[in-house]
Amino acid sequence: MNDTELGLILKDIYEKTGTQVRLAPSGGEETQFVLDYCGEKYPAFLDGRGEQAEQTAKLVGYLVGNSDPHLLPDRNSYLKNILLGEGNKRYIYRFMTKYNIQDAPCYALELIVDKRLPEAIAHIESCLSETGDLVVGMDDHRLAVVVFSDESQLPVELAGFLAQSLYEELGVKTNVGIGCEGKSFAEIAESYSQAATAVRMSGLLKSKGEVHTYREYLLIKMLEDLPESKLKEYMEQFRITGAKEVFSDEEMIGTAEEFLENSLNLSETSRNLFMHRNTLMYRLDKIERLTGLNIRKFSDAVTFRVITILYKLLQ
Repeated sequence: MNDTELGLILKDIYEKTGTQVRLAPSGGEETQFVLDYCGEKYPAFLDGRGEQAEQTAKLVGYLVGNSDPHLLPDRNSYLKNILLGEGNKRYIYRFMTKYNIQDAPCYALELIVDKRLPEAIAHIESCLSETGDLVVGMDDHRLAVVVFSDESQLPVELAGFLAQSLYEELGVKTNVGIGCEGKSFAEIAESYSQAATAVRMSGLLKSKGEVHTYREYLLIKMLEDLPESKLKEYMEQFRITGAKEVFSDEEMIGTAEEFLENSLNLSETSRNLFMHRNTLMYRLDKIERLTGLNIRKFSDAVTFRVITILYKLLQ
């Protein structure tokens, strides 16, 4: 294991300093020296000879000698750092070898709990005890789960199960974000960032339900990444004069959101809102009068959705 770790350290040194060190001779003009790593000695070689090469060899020896794996943080802090993107490939590799983590396709969940975080972590660990999945607290109300892909259970199903189980067993309410699957554990920080974005976006848009996937909010994330001036430009191009009146009316915008969530189904929307069908029709007609968009039509519904996103991002 040590020689593989040493190779990663030397690769990291090369990326940061441009100094290439080999663990085998090349046959050319080179300086040979010894690296001391984790109590073992390794012959090393770098191009060139003379005082400059010897000084470089001493610097490399110092950097390698101070890369002590025993100075690593505890398991939870280590995993938290990785999820937050604070570790390079060597740092991640050390975690995987130290804690015997499989290098397999995986994705991250972020759970926001309203109370009892330690109990929630313990409960989820018990639910996942027969898997190689990982659980760690991120702060007082957030925890992360690293899930190694299992074709027998979809991410949405697992997230729904965990949310329901926390409520039934502990009375804990939660929102769950699901990141996209990465090809290996080295990509887990990106998946966690996506899961956190899904939770945040669900709050921004006041989305229904407890489980939210990053893919649902990809369009919103793309728009959010644009400068505010560009968002205002897009909003103006729609030329919706009555948009402010619609979006400032919580009852009206809530009705529209429910209608879109129910795939433009009038009967389903009226049932979910406990609203007479005629009342629903009246509100949709009013939206059309104010915006010029008949959201009973798919194309107008898509346009209305984009305008809704722009309006909320500009608040």
